[in-house]
Amino acid sequence: MNEKEIAALVAKVMAELEKTNCCSCNSNVNGDDDPYLVPVGVSNRHIHLSQADFETLFGKGATMTHFKDLSQPGQFACQEVVTLVGPGGAIERVRLLGPARKQSQIEVSVADCFKLGVKAPLRDSGDLSGSAALTMVGPAGSVSVPEGCIIALKHIHMHTSDAERIGLKDKDHVDVQTCGDRNLIFQDVLIRASENFKLEMHVDMDEANAASLTNGDHVRIIGKSK
Repeated sequence: MNEKEIAALVAKVMAELEKTNCCSCNSNVNGDDDPYLVPVGVSNRHIHLSQADFETLFGKGATMTHFKDLSQPGQFACQEVVTLVGPGGAIERVRLLGPARKQSQIEVSVADCFKLGVKAPLRDSGDLSGSAALTMVGPAGSVSVPEGCIIALKHIHMHTSDAERIGLKDKDHVDVQTCGDRNLIFQDVLIRASENFKLEMHVDMDEANAASLTNGDHVRIIGKSK
């Protein structure tokens, strides 16, 4: 093969790689002209606490200390962290997210479940009936919840106007195409539409690693799940 033929082959390979890696997800990263393009937020293990459980863990009269705002309006990460303890082991420095909720909720990944020794079910946020038991340890005490530990369903937050624009509604399920070196399709992604939400797809660390996704990457809704 001569130099001209090699150059032509290299150009062809580069063109195919660019086509594969882009898959049109990053052609308009602002999403202004493409309502099906969705930014990604990777969710690490975290907890939500009721006020009563928060005070047990951090002291009577304690208040949540703001660390940084999250992408969803009114949601924030706190300075406070806890240790999760299960029958198989412990995970330290698990961050609290605010504000307080009616019932405490612990969100972990499949990999975390192996370390903790629990079998957390795959659930939508707030669907805690019959979920896994776990103990949280803070500087002022500990709380053992009989249920509350889940693996969060992958989902897309969107404003109701975003949903209407592409013919979707709250609780619909869609298929989503990712891009890059580990290009894949996530099926049955839950739509969570509300006037209080901002457009963003949430995946956990296991899912993000499987697709080589990082915060700020974009994915594309390719249709409703069958």
